[in-house]
Formats: sequence, structure tokens, C-alpha cells
Amino acid sequence: VLLVAMTGLDQDMMQRNLSCATPRDSQKNIVLTAVSQIFVIFLFLVLGVLLYLYMECSGLTPPAKSDQVFSLVAVDGGLPLVVGILFVVGLISSTYSAAGSALTALTTSFTVDILEGTKRCGEERLTRLRKGVHILMALGMAAVILAFEYWADDSVINLVYKVAGYTYGPILGMFAFGMFTRRKVRDRWIPLVAVAAPVLSALVQWWAREAWGYRIGFELLIYNAAFTMIGMSLLVERDEK
Repeated sequence: VLLVAMTGLDQDMMQRNLSCATPRDSQKNIVLTAVSQIFVIFLFLVLGVLLYLYMECSGLTPPAKSDQVFSLVAVDGGLPLVVGILFVVGLISSTYSAAGSALTALTTSFTVDILEGTKRCGEERLTRLRKGVHILMALGMAAVILAFEYWADDSVINLVYKVAGYTYGPILGMFAFGMFTRRKVRDRWIPLVAVAAPVLSALVQWWAREAWGYRIGFELLIYNAAFTMIGMSLLVERDEK
């Protein structure tokens, strides 16, 4: 369900389906994406195990954060220079690929959906506007990355998943509500639900830690989605007779 929600409401991933010739091909693409992700995640797990085994055999001290293992082995792992360069080039190329598509999606969404009056702009002015928004988005993304690195007391990937528990929760709840029901809701109150659900999830997380000593982990996404679905069910339009 999470994959369907991300594919359906994430513009970056949705573009892949829009490029398909038929709806049937789009459905196949979603299924194949889910299957391929299993193999990709498995390969990353194998790579992580091999990196830790290499550090153990080489006598390297494990870093404080697990996301620094890759750079440690590539730079200070005693590998030939060409291997270290290939490690770094592979990391940069994969990062640029993901960041480039995300920046394009953010720029398009902000320019078209948020900025008013863009449809009345000329082509030349619209091009300048998009370039300006693209630069601002790039600077914003760089600031977020630096902030994550500075304030994170855990690995960045764990912090990303924690943040995703709040940001993707409303997306998952909305999409699940639309999949399992055909009821119409009052759209103008949806932003309030999207903000209230993460706030309630944070309160539940704090209360569980204070009352029971239980730390809610990645399952916070489920609570967040559940609060969103409950909020949307309260906004269902009543048939007027």
C-alpha cells in the first residue's frame, strides 16, 4: 500500500507511469517497480554486509554513524586509488540522478501549483521563473542536507525515515481512504487534517515514551495514516435531501 501511495501521489515517481503508452502498461510498471525494489534493497544489504566484513578484516574502526562506512572504506580502506575513485564516482552519480529528478519535480510542482498567474506569463518570463525556482530549490535542498548532517545524532538514513513517518503518513492515509472508499469529503479542510495528523502522531509518540517507556519507531507512519483516515471520515459530505 505504501508503494501505491508513493507512486500515486509522488510526482517524481508518477512521471514514470505517465510515460507508459497504456493504463495496462502503467499497472505493470507499478508491480515491476515493487519487485525490482526488493532486489535492489537486497543488493544494498549485501553491500553493507561486505563493507562491514572488509572493515573487520582490515582492522578499521567502525564510525560513529553507519552512513559513514561507505566513505571510510572508499577513502581510508587501503584500497587502490582507482577503486576509491570508482566508489566516489558511483556514489556521486547515483546521488545526482536522484536529486536531479527530485529537483525537477519540486520546481514543476511549485511553479505550476503554488505560484499564481504562471499560466498568463509569456514563455520567456516563465522560463526565467522556472530557473529561479530551480536555483532556490537546489539551495533549499543543500540547506536541508547540511542541517541533517549537523543535527542528526543517528545515521542520516534513519533520520530520513523518521521524517518520512510524518510527511508520508498523510499521503498514505489519503490514498488509502480513496482506494477503500468512494465517499466525497470537504476538500477545503484537508490541509487541516494533513497538519493535525502528524501533530497527533507526535503527541502519541511522546505519551507512549512518557507513560510506558515505549519508543515508537518507523511504525509511526501507520499511526499517522490512521489519524489522517479518521480525520477524512469526519469530513465526509452528507447527502442533502
